[in-house]
Amino acid sequence: MCRIAGIINPSIPHQEILAMVKGMCKTLEHGGPDDEGIYENADENLALGHRRLSIIDISNGGHQPMLYEQGRYVISYNGELYNYKELKKELADAGAFFKTQSDTEVIVAAYAFWGTAALERFSGMFAFAIWDNLQKELMIARDPGGIKPVYYAFTKEGFAFASEVRAFNNIPYLQEVNQNWPVYFMAYGHLPEPVTLLKNVQPLEKGTYLIYRPAADTIKTNSFSRYKYLEKTGGRKEAIQVVKDSLEKAVQDHLISDAPIGVFLSGGLDSSVIALLANRHQASLQAISIYFDNNQYSEKKYQDLLKEQLASCNHHQFLIGENDFHSFLPAIIQSMDLPCCDGINTWFISKYAKESGLKAVLSGIGGDELFGGYPSFKRIKTVLALEKLPGSVLRAGRHARSKKLRRLAYLSIGGPVGRYLFLRGQHIPGDIAAFLNADEAEVWNLLEEQPRLPDIDYLSPQNQASWMEINLYMQNQLLRDADVMSMAHGVEIRVPFLDNAFVQAVLKIKSEIKYSGSPGKKLLIDSFKDIMPEAIWNRPKMGFSFPFKEWLANDRYAAGMGDTNLGAYHQKLKAGDLHWSQFFTLMLMNNYSNAGR
Repeated sequence: MCRIAGIINPSIPHQEILAMVKGMCKTLEHGGPDDEGIYENADENLALGHRRLSIIDISNGGHQPMLYEQGRYVISYNGELYNYKELKKELADAGAFFKTQSDTEVIVAAYAFWGTAALERFSGMFAFAIWDNLQKELMIARDPGGIKPVYYAFTKEGFAFASEVRAFNNIPYLQEVNQNWPVYFMAYGHLPEPVTLLKNVQPLEKGTYLIYRPAADTIKTNSFSRYKYLEKTGGRKEAIQVVKDSLEKAVQDHLISDAPIGVFLSGGLDSSVIALLANRHQASLQAISIYFDNNQYSEKKYQDLLKEQLASCNHHQFLIGENDFHSFLPAIIQSMDLPCCDGINTWFISKYAKESGLKAVLSGIGGDELFGGYPSFKRIKTVLALEKLPGSVLRAGRHARSKKLRRLAYLSIGGPVGRYLFLRGQHIPGDIAAFLNADEAEVWNLLEEQPRLPDIDYLSPQNQASWMEINLYMQNQLLRDADVMSMAHGVEIRVPFLDNAFVQAVLKIKSEIKYSGSPGKKLLIDSFKDIMPEAIWNRPKMGFSFPFKEWLANDRYAAGMGDTNLGAYHQKLKAGDLHWSQFFTLMLMNNYSNAGR
């Protein structure tokens, strides 16, 4: 796992480009603390940068940017390719020559042999750039799950890319702020792709590659992989076997590493399944857990139950108290790339993983989205029925006294955007306009304009909920937080539930099989209840959360950020009139505005 960056710009001296890319690498150092590399090509006004977190082939042989085929290809790569050994053998049989034991060399060799068709054969999480010195073109690609980020800017000056948006702060001509980002952030609690803080910087879509040709000054994007809800697998026994076999293989594949690796263990269903499967294939597995003094939030008793089940596992448990929260909150906010109302939990558990000597950790992200673990799966039919009310009636809901009724207005947008904001939105347009001193009609227009999402009405209601949770909540919030907050500590988070083969297999299971039964996620439970204590799967769902309301209410940093308007909202939080996540969103708005964004 690493961080990547690069610039191609024919309009400025090469030494300026080199200085900018070095600055980008310095900004990204936290995500690649083990090594740095720069490739420069003055003739093409090109520089590629890399910061390395050494996990596979931790020798100097894994140094990047890496050259291949006598320097024709140059790669800067962030990610892990779990099937690289199989691909390496196939490529070697076809005549490829390898100098290292790294998966990086396998990626660039596969591209040299198969071109962009190689992308469909990669099993892993990745974002990488390959420069072809013969064809004079740059290709960047992102994995099908969107697990690893890569952002780019294509302007009259040329092309630039990086693993984080803040790296672009080193490029003077890309500093124009996206003036509309506060509207999206207040509505969603995150910035939905393709929105970022900068007007000319956007993420590459997941499962997509882009080719930039400097001579023609053109870019071309193509999708190489999409999630498809096919609903073919109809028998329950068959579905259970598919889930059992494919998830176990995914977990086994995700354990490949030349550096210490472990698992996050919250005590919930998803992380427990991952830990129990990993324990089968990893000797002396290490597990990282956090817990609280407050029993309302602590899952320690479930973690202790699993400790007995994981006999050979080295289990590290860390108590997080309110003083820890107050002490580290400024550093947590500083660690964010793009603002998000989540991620504090991931920051803490990644910190403790690092302190426990781990470089990579498996997480249970994806289980809820695939198997129906959120309230949205139960509410979606009601949402679809309410959506049929006249738009004028729905929009009129914004004047209601009840907060729940006021959210009805979001359904007037229609499609997955309106449904998602009704289910998960933070602030309604009237409140957004009031806070930003903006015109409410303009707020509505912006929310209807982006993101542009496809029609998903052909999916079953629960698959629609799954689609929204995967492509909005998980994509823009959970995965982004997992990447940025873990890499703030130089730790890699791996997500076996999002193994591409596993996801595609689960999406083929018919809705009536996948989502039926009680408790929630019964198909996942039935697939692994033979190895899980009953108390783990037959328990109330808690989620991975902190005593945020109480701690934020008592936090001096939150209360005194120099904004009297924010102080009034802090009083609302203390009085119980504002959800902690809504206040945290406003707090981050204030922080980013003071920083000049």
